Amino acid sequence: MEAGIVGLPNVGKSTLFNALTSTQGAQAANYPFCTIDPNEGIVNVPDGRLDRITDFIKPKKVIPAGLKLVDIAGIVAGASEGQGLGNKFLSHIRQVDAILQVVRCFEDEDVTHVSGKVDPAADVDTIQTELMLADMQTLENALPKAERTARSGDKEAKLRVAAIRRCQEHLDKDLPLRSLEIPEAEAKEIQSYGLMTAKPILYIANVDEDDIHGEGELAQKLRTAVENLDAQVVPVCAKLEAELAELDEPDRSEMLSEVGLEEPALATVARAAYRTLGLQSYFTAGEKEVRAWTVPVGATAPQGAGVIHTDFERGFIRCEVYTLADLEECESEKEIRSAGRMRTEGKSYVLQDGDICHFLFNV
Repeated sequence: MEAGIVGLPNVGKSTLFNALTSTQGAQAANYPFCTIDPNEGIVNVPDGRLDRITDFIKPKKVIPAGLKLVDIAGIVAGASEGQGLGNKFLSHIRQVDAILQVVRCFEDEDVTHVSGKVDPAADVDTIQTELMLADMQTLENALPKAERTARSGDKEAKLRVAAIRRCQEHLDKDLPLRSLEIPEAEAKEIQSYGLMTAKPILYIANVDEDDIHGEGELAQKLRTAVENLDAQVVPVCAKLEAELAELDEPDRSEMLSEVGLEEPALATVARAAYRTLGLQSYFTAGEKEVRAWTVPVGATAPQGAGVIHTDFERGFIRCEVYTLADLEECESEKEIRSAGRMRTEGKSYVLQDGDICHFLFNV
């Protein structure tokens, strides 16, 4: 699964993307559409539980969970009608699983704002309006074909028509589709449309260096603007994070201490993006490696095993499971077994965030 970083031009998207993925290039030009083709990168998802596991199980290497990010070019008013190469950029958003919208919450006379004024609420409204208009257009184009097929008695087409009309009614109320409850059978029929306002969203407030905690007026305006949109706001100073990303560990720690942060704010972004995508981690732990594996919330033990290797899912027999609390109390897997805390789970077991697992399989 992957998340797309979107926003108006010149809000700091590419700076944030480069810091997150630790890819440094030439400084982006200060004009709209300096990003045209989407850039892709993998960001580690910081997880303190890995360190706690390695207090008791000493591996040769530690591997955190990873998250794929896509840096998508800036969107402007009229994008749904093709303004600013809008249709091309919107097609990139349709392909991702969640949206991370960067919103400018800083003043800087040297950085042009496309509307001439820094207004987080207006920026949120501009992007949401363009995505809603694009979704309306997608649904309008899809409806005639679905209706023709439905008239032949096709059951799936009838569900598709019902889903399209349900979505249109919701959008007509100026509401994004992520706030619409839709029957699973209907949702399945329109999944291929890539409806953008149905995707989960996380708002990233790009704040100034003197407001790294996002307590200033502009960041508060953003929170007020999205309080009814069922979305989290994470404050980040992309400029500061870009500087931190270029430092080695001792200098980074010193700089973090100077500005009053315990860790780079990008760590919070990565974890929030992970949750926005509906993902969680389980762990495997041994002398070779301690590793976090990514699964959707609700994944079963066989599905989790399949993330490691498809053969593990195909030949799944059972799963041995314990928790980090078990490990910290018993201090070793041997003592966990002796204490009767090592659970054996079958094919119907739903993995819980933070489970430490051993999979038994036969192929």
